[in-house]
Amino acid sequence: MTNVVIYSKPHCPYCDKAKALLERMNIEFEAKMLDKDFTREDLMEVAPRARTFPQVFINGTNIGGYDQLTTYIETTNFNGTGFTL
Repeated sequence: MTNVVIYSKPHCPYCDKAKALLERMNIEFEAKMLDKDFTREDLMEVAPRARTFPQVFINGTNIGGYDQLTTYIETTNFNGTGFTL
């Protein structure tokens, strides 16, 4: 099974959109919230080039934010199981 983690922050519309997209697709994910589950410094350690939220990781690889997530899903036919559709 594929491991999907979303680093998000409160009141972030793109964070909410990324989570909603994965929920609609029935893709399980772990949501981490800034200042509750991680600090900005923690995020900079795992994603040094991150400048926006959310930051989405699939199997430990940072694919970027919401736009990159939608592109990833479209171009790979990603379905969350580790297999393409």
